[in-house]
Amino acid sequence: MDSISIQTIMHNAVKAAAIFSQLDQEHTDRIVKAVYTAGFNNRVRLAQMAIDETKMGVFEDKVIKNVIATQLVYEDIKNVKTVGIISEDFESGIVEIAQPLGPIFAITPVTNPTSTVMFKILIALKSRNPIIIRPHSNAVNCSIEAARICYEAALAEDAPENCIQWIPGSTREETHQLMAHKDMALILATGGGGLVNAAYSSGTPALGVGAGNVPVFIEKSADIKYAVSSIMSSKLFDNGTVCASEQAIVVEKEISQQVKIEFAAQGGYFMNEEETAKVSAVVFDSKKKVMSSDIMGKSVKFIADLAGIKIPETARLLIAELKGIGDNYPISHEILAPVIAFYEAADYDSAVNICIDLNYHGGVGHTASIFSNNEEKIKQFSMVMNAGRIVVNMPSSQGAVGCIVNTLSASLTLGCGTGGKNITTDNVTAKHLLNIQRITRRRINRRFDSFDKSLYFDESVTADKVEKIFDKNF
Repeated sequence: MDSISIQTIMHNAVKAAAIFSQLDQEHTDRIVKAVYTAGFNNRVRLAQMAIDETKMGVFEDKVIKNVIATQLVYEDIKNVKTVGIISEDFESGIVEIAQPLGPIFAITPVTNPTSTVMFKILIALKSRNPIIIRPHSNAVNCSIEAARICYEAALAEDAPENCIQWIPGSTREETHQLMAHKDMALILATGGGGLVNAAYSSGTPALGVGAGNVPVFIEKSADIKYAVSSIMSSKLFDNGTVCASEQAIVVEKEISQQVKIEFAAQGGYFMNEEETAKVSAVVFDSKKKVMSSDIMGKSVKFIADLAGIKIPETARLLIAELKGIGDNYPISHEILAPVIAFYEAADYDSAVNICIDLNYHGGVGHTASIFSNNEEKIKQFSMVMNAGRIVVNMPSSQGAVGCIVNTLSASLTLGCGTGGKNITTDNVTAKHLLNIQRITRRRINRRFDSFDKSLYFDESVTADKVEKIFDKNF
């Protein structure tokens, strides 16, 4: 590890945690506001740094991601109580007190290298937890710059020294040692499946994310033009690098042709079988059974050129018409690029079954999307999908991260529940980084009065004796 040892990092973090735990809400909020402001003011420069270093995504969309991670996250958490007494209920006799967790280890991805850093820093500081950033190896410089900007802003408001630390480089073994360190309170893991799984097996509590393989069902009552426009704006956002972006379009046969015409009008290019095979070969690593890292966040032209196919200049999205799901159909996997699968279903039930199969093909617990004006069909669809977020009549990328087109918490860490091997289906935010103490006072619990206490004993124990037993104990 460059220049600083694991023990030094953890010693600094523990010391920062001790000081942080003594800050009041007003001081904490001043720090958070300063960090948000600094990150927001550097949104454009950090976006350019991310593009230059990672060679993926779209500059303007990277700027928007930085806005989400700073301004929208700040607006979402700024009024949340995270210090001291956060709720009092006289009737129940329960008082809740928020306490920080302690040092947090944050693994950040190459797809959102600056925005995820700033997001995790903001929610950690809001909950008074020091944070250690471990950037992706292909995004070290831009991620560290984002952390540095936040740290300097925090120090200017008298935040604890070393409340934000970062690791310029670490081996796999060193990363695992940090994860498993006895003083590490929590791991916030966003990245590849290997690192997320390592976080969960480290022995340290972890909040991770699962893979997204988001199906989008265009039900026959939907506004087709609006649905296609929404899907295009979502799937093309930052060249498809949002894990909640649509991965497969599912339509009923009755409207299939209309949907195809509309996609073609908006820049969707339907590939023939030969073109689909060539694109499949470059977007999916058949040995590792995952998408190829070479095409993540790349433009549609880059992918077409790599695959050796000719596409119109107007093409914005490559669409593969598929008949099945699985390793024999590589584009049925999660592909974080402007490439998407297309399925035609005989009817509503068949379409839902395809969505379920896609959901379980690498995206359990994450997100599912539906466009429909039939409330009953929307409810039916939602009930059978194993997804933490069911986004209705909105672009999935922008919908799942929250705060833009709905009122979900703004977050760049999207829980996938037990299906995705996560502990929550929530959009992870500051409230998930707190320990809640509960003071409970003696109250008569009227629910207990309705119990037949005599049933706890056999008939040899008289009713009077039962009452005496309960009076003695309660």
